[in-house]
Amino acid sequence: MQNGLYSIHIHMLDGVKGRDSGVLILRDGVLFGGGPYFWSVGTYTVGGGTWKGQLSTNQHTPFSDPFIRPLFGGQEVTSGFSGTFAAGRAEVFGTTLAGNRSLSFRATLKKLAD
Repeated sequence: MQNGLYSIHIHMLDGVKGRDSGVLILRDGVLFGGGPYFWSVGTYTVGGGTWKGQLSTNQHTPFSDPFIRPLFGGQEVTSGFSGTFAAGRAEVFGTTLAGNRSLSFRATLKKLAD
């Protein structure tokens, strides 16, 4: 993974309905970013076309629609991920721990700027 600004698109797996999009800044093993409702900070390591890491995510803004239920219930959650990267793009699969619940996700990243 090259240092830079990336777009990220997250889709929940295993029949869980949920998705999110935002941006991440990756710089020398540290990542941070967010979107309209959540922010995240974490670390990652890189080796041989693969990367892995962990991050913590918090909600900074409540949903304006009262019928939308946040998956994490407003709690801070931790996630671990691993995946591959090449030519300014990456794909990861990971697991988020929300209380006593484990949620799987897939995310795609695209480099936007250095």
